[in-house]
Order: sequence, then structure tokens, then C-alpha cells
Amino acid sequence: MARRSKKKGRPISGWLVLDKPVGMGSTEAVSKIKWLFQAEKAGHAGTLDPLASGMLPIALGEATKTVPYVQDGAKVYRFTVAWGEERSTDDLEGPVTKSSDQRPAEADVLLLMPKYTGVIMQTPPQFSAIKIAGERAYDLARDGATVDIPAREVEIGRLDLIEHNADRTIFEVECGKGTYVRSLARDMGRDLGCFGHIAELRRIEVEPFTQEDFVTIAELEAARFGERGDEDPDTADDASDAPDLPVDFDAIDALLVDTSAALDCLPQIAISDDAATKIRLGNPVIIRGRDAPVEAEEACATARGKLVAIGAIEQGMFKPKRVFAG
Repeated sequence: MARRSKKKGRPISGWLVLDKPVGMGSTEAVSKIKWLFQAEKAGHAGTLDPLASGMLPIALGEATKTVPYVQDGAKVYRFTVAWGEERSTDDLEGPVTKSSDQRPAEADVLLLMPKYTGVIMQTPPQFSAIKIAGERAYDLARDGATVDIPAREVEIGRLDLIEHNADRTIFEVECGKGTYVRSLARDMGRDLGCFGHIAELRRIEVEPFTQEDFVTIAELEAARFGERGDEDPDTADDASDAPDLPVDFDAIDALLVDTSAALDCLPQIAISDDAATKIRLGNPVIIRGRDAPVEAEEACATARGKLVAIGAIEQGMFKPKRVFAG
């Protein structure tokens, strides 16, 4: 008997800027989105803890090739620090390890904040995805080991105090890749002599995306199923498990952001259809136009507004490094 081939899903491409709810893991969120779109391929640009909510950019199809550019983008978080307790995980999930009856005055917090602005040295949390001798720090920490994680350089663009009371302070921070907001709460609590941990955490921006791009699970399910509701079975963890439903995908596909949005940080080169064909075959082309750059380590080539390739420009010639399907 001939073996039944497994469906691969749709070759849909673009970015879905998910407003992830508290309690959902990043991997779970990617599986959910992949199933809703019945997408061939999906991945996310930066893990968001289950206890955190907010922006989780998810790449579908060809957009997965642009994930590194979003991962490197600046991020903005709104977070609440609860004073008086330090916890093993630096958030609500772990048990209390240190406590204090002291509480900081708003003036003391404001006086401390410049120390945590600019380029600083930061030690990641014990429960983090940092690899130590080939193992994840959180795996070692769960086994009861105290992990020696070296401090590393991170950049804090700004740190603003939004609201303060005796027990809690709400902050907003803009930071670069590799910054742990949980470490900020832990370190500020130690400096203030009262200890602290993250009570609430919400990511509200991941460059180049903003809150205007947010889409919720409810909005996705409404677009996907209409009045039928969520027909996602418990076992449907990828596109190949999706049932054979007569679905019009136009409504849900309209919620995607174009793949090229992730590459706004690169020089944009408009090329002809003929040049696009050559580039997609892996061939370099001469860049024409008065304003075209002569040299660029990375640039983005587009034809009729559609992404064609990422490549380098050397001596007026575009040399493709990563090609996108037309």
C-alpha cells in the first residue's frame, strides 16, 4: 500500500506581531500561530517568558530568513518591581531567597536609575537560557546547582520611572539585545538594600514593530474561523496536523506584516524585474541610479516593492547572500 504523504502546510510568508498572553510559552505560541495559518515554516524572534505578556514577533515562511535582524533590534518593556523579596528566578515563579522590611523612597529609586542607563555590565539570572559548559543555566539551576554566570555588557537606552508606591515601582526600559529585565530588578533591589523581583513584565516594542502591529489570539481565531470558533484540536501542534477545513485564509493573512518590514534598517535598492531574476539565480548585478550606494556591507534589493534578496554592494555591484522567493 502506498504511504500517505504528510502535508507540509501553506507557503505563506510574513511577520505576525503577536500580543502573547501571560501563561503561554514562546514555543507554544509559535505552534499555535503555525497551526492557525497552516504555515509551512515558523519561528520567533526572541523568547518571552510564560509569566510575561506582550510582543512576540513570529516569522512565517520566507520571513524566517530575516529573524536575526529583528532579534538585534531594540526592545521596550513595561515592568513592575515588587520590593522586599528576592527570588531564585528573579520573578514571581521562584521561591523567596532573601527578604527585607525596608522599602525605597521614590527619590532613592530616581537617584539610582542613572547607574542602570547606558552601557552597563549585567549578570544574567540563574534561571536563564545562557549556556554553561554546554548546558542551559536553567537546567542546572533546576537541579539545585548554583551557576557561575559571567557578567556581560548590555546597553540600556533609557530607563523611566512610571509610578511608585511603598511596595512597588513601575518602570519602562528601552534596551538592546541580551538584556535581562529580571536582572535589572534584582540588581536595583540589592543596591537599594531592600531586594526586589519582577512582579509584572510586558514587552511593548521590538524594533521595527510597535504596539500598532499587535494581534491577539482572539483576533486571529476570529479571522480564521469566523462564527465557528476555535476548532484547534489539542493534538494540532503543527501545520501538518490541521484538519481539512474549507477555509478562506484572506482574512487571517491580512493580519501579517510584510517580510521586508524587518529589513528597514538596511539600505533599500530598487531593481528591475530582469535584475531580480538574475539575483534569484544567485548572480550579481550592477546597481544603477544616481543615489545608489557604491559600497555597503548589507543592503536589501526589492523589485516592484517586493523583497528579492539581502546582499552586499561592492564597487557598484549587488552580490546576493540570501535570496527570497518571488
